[in-house]
Amino acid sequence: MSSGLPLLPPVPSPALIALVAGLATATVIDLRTRRIPNDLTAAMVGVGIGLAATGTSGITVAASFAGFFLGLALMMPGYALGATGAGDVKLMGAVGAIVGPALVVSAFLFTAIAGGVLAVIVAARRQRLAATLAQTGQLVTGPGAAPQKIRAAGGGSRFAYGPAIAAGSVVAVLLA
Repeated sequence: MSSGLPLLPPVPSPALIALVAGLATATVIDLRTRRIPNDLTAAMVGVGIGLAATGTSGITVAASFAGFFLGLALMMPGYALGATGAGDVKLMGAVGAIVGPALVVSAFLFTAIAGGVLAVIVAARRQRLAATLAQTGQLVTGPGAAPQKIRAAGGGSRFAYGPAIAAGSVVAVLLA
């Protein structure tokens, strides 16, 4: 029988707290400096492995390592093309160390969606939406030239990707 009182939301797990705190910090720093510090991503990886080792995160230590390496691997093609920075790669690896391999794949997919939305918003605010869409079309139809075109793009084409990683990762965890 129900007491009629509203249910309180569950207390967030230490893993969720660590994930959100790390991603929020990475987002703020990335927006200010366009860099994600190695110390931050290393700390997130350490926390993820530590939570797994204590049984607090719901994944094993092996799953934490697998999530870390899978997160790195998922982001490497974007880095190889020059579309993301090394800090972005390491941040997704850190996400994987906290959430494990299954959720890091979802986080990556939601990050890609968030990144696309963010790119459109940034391009519109910079009054470069038409040019950005045209260049994107050229990259899709002629992918062989993509690495050179991406690297040649000026600073006006770049934006902090940490917020997209944060949004995609949090959405993936909340929908899990």
